[in-house]
Amino acid sequence: MSIIITVSNQKGGVGKTTTSAAMCAGIARRGAKVLGIDLDPQGNLGFCMGLEGNAGPTVLDALNKRVRVQQAIRRLELCDILTSDITLSSSGLERLEPGKREFALRDMLRPVVDYYDYIIIDTPPALNLLTINAYTVSHFLIIPMAADILSLVGLSQLRETIDSVQHSVNKHLRVLGILVNKYNKRTALCRDVLEMAEQLANQINTKVFVTKIRNGVSIAEAPAHGRDIFSYAPKSGAVQDYLEFINEISDDIHLSEVMQYGTEISH
Repeated sequence: MSIIITVSNQKGGVGKTTTSAAMCAGIARRGAKVLGIDLDPQGNLGFCMGLEGNAGPTVLDALNKRVRVQQAIRRLELCDILTSDITLSSSGLERLEPGKREFALRDMLRPVVDYYDYIIIDTPPALNLLTINAYTVSHFLIIPMAADILSLVGLSQLRETIDSVQHSVNKHLRVLGILVNKYNKRTALCRDVLEMAEQLANQINTKVFVTKIRNGVSIAEAPAHGRDIFSYAPKSGAVQDYLEFINEISDDIHLSEVMQYGTEISH
C-alpha cells in the first residue's frame, strides 16, 4: 500500500509545489515508485517535474470517471504524475452526495494504490473540496510556510480544517511537520517567525522540521530548463536543504506505522 503524503497550506507563495516536486524527485531517486498528483488548478507540478505540454487526460478526467486513472497517469523519467489544468477549478465534486464527495480521490486511486511506494499530493492555496479529498486519503500532511508573518496567519486557520478532518473523515491523519521555506537565519524576522511556528506546531501536535530551506535561484530556474532540482543544481545550498529534508521525513515515516494507522483506501 502506498504511503500518501499531502503538501498543503491555504496561503499561496509558500513553496507547496516546489516542495511537492522536490519530494517526488528526491524520493524517486532513492529507488521508490512515486506518483505525484496535482490538485492545484494552476497545474504547475508537471512543469516543475519537467513535463512539456499537458495534452491528454488530467486528474479531473479521472475524478469524474471519464477515463480510468491508469489512462490519465503520465510517465516521466523519475516518477509518474497526474496533471491538472484550470478546468479543475470547477471540479464538480460539490454535486456529489454528502459522504461521497469527500472520498472521490480515494475511490479514484484504488486501482493504483498498491503499485506505488509513495503518492505525493500538491494542493491548491484554498481549503476547498479538493483539499478535503487530499486530507481524507492521506496518511501524512506536510505544511510548508514562508518565513513571514502572513504565513503564520494561514497556519492558524489551517488548524481548524485539520481538526475537522480528523474528527470526521480521517481520524488517522497525522501532521508530519511544518517546513519553513525562504529561511535566512541571520534575520530577526525569521527567528521570530520560527519561534511562533513552533508554538503553533505544538497546538496541532506536530513539529517544525529541523531542516529549513534557504532561498536559492536554482530552485526557480530548474523548471525552465525541464529539469528537477537535483539534476539541475545538485550543489546549490537550497537543493542540499531539500536533500536533508527528504532524509528527515524518511526517518519519520515507517511502513509499519502506516499499515497500523493509515487510511484503508484499498478495501
